[in-house]
Amino acid sequence: MDESKVKDPIPEEFESIEAAAQFWDTHSLADYWDQTHEVEIEVAARRRRRVVIDPTVWEQVVVCARARGVLPETLINLWLAERAQNVT
Repeated sequence: MDESKVKDPIPEEFESIEAAAQFWDTHSLADYWDQTHEVEIEVAARRRRRVVIDPTVWEQVVVCARARGVLPETLINLWLAERAQNVT
């Protein structure tokens, strides 16, 4: 970084993850390395399940998903949610 330029301060808090992403998309961490410190964070991710899908069925899902402009996993989740809603 050109030392004659004044760098923007890192905000104490970001309004959202999008604001943080915007800041770091336009700034280099290398310019702020001296202001960093190690932190510990906890992430509460929801557990995902895996299912086995027949290869022929998977290919059909891929074709349907492409036609709708979504990922196959997204389409499967939508279908399962719809089906589960109709069962109750």
